[in-house]
Amino acid sequence: MDDSSFVDHVADELAALSGVLAVSLGGSRASASHGPGSDWDFALYYRDRFDPDNLRALGWEGTISEIGGWGGGVFNGGAWLEIDGRRVDVHYRDLKVVEHELGEARRGRFHIEPLMFHLAGIPSYLVVAEIAINRVLRGDMPRPEYPQRLQETAPPIWRERAAMTLHYARAAYVGSGKLTAVAGAVATSAMMTAHAVLAARGEWVTNEKRLLERAGLRDIDQLVAGLRADSRVLDQVIDEAESRFAEALTDAIR
Repeated sequence: MDDSSFVDHVADELAALSGVLAVSLGGSRASASHGPGSDWDFALYYRDRFDPDNLRALGWEGTISEIGGWGGGVFNGGAWLEIDGRRVDVHYRDLKVVEHELGEARRGRFHIEPLMFHLAGIPSYLVVAEIAINRVLRGDMPRPEYPQRLQETAPPIWRERAAMTLHYARAAYVGSGKLTAVAGAVATSAMMTAHAVLAARGEWVTNEKRLLERAGLRDIDQLVAGLRADSRVLDQVIDEAESRFAEALTDAIR
């Protein structure tokens, strides 16, 4: 089937599952920034309870987690599937949680959770970002603007985490020439700073895939590529990273 028919087919099947109130398409497919090999990201929205066995009963090949199977928190599980020869991710989203985090974001409050494959972790407002930018396929969903209060509170929180990460790396790893640890600290603090930059601009973030590009920090690659297990080099790279991150955030706030 062609892409349009495929989207309708998956949306209809997900929307028909017991407890599902809405279905959306996200990621690069929703923003038309996908490539030929890009996967398909769907989210199903329920309130309080959804049984993954109902999704398993559709017979699609792949791995289907329990609720909370991806570590718990706001990103509370889903499935990696193959449907009609296409790679498909399905995310579980509890509307009660989404509505709570929307209220928190409007008050300028959020927390950061660890999540596999994300260096900086994810902000709890990620689930709000999804409903703000994803394409709703079935059901009705709010489409919130970026809250002014969050735009004020999030950048300094992310920036402080980035600064502390580099400070610790300098104290714990530089003197002993621990290249890998310093590289990890620079990469992680770059992602944190990118979150700060985009929050200062009032731009939603749903993952880290293009985070550095969007924040204008892709040049950090050059710093990481120049690392050597030499304490002087490592110390200099941290200096340069601190300077670059401060510059990026200053530019975003102007």
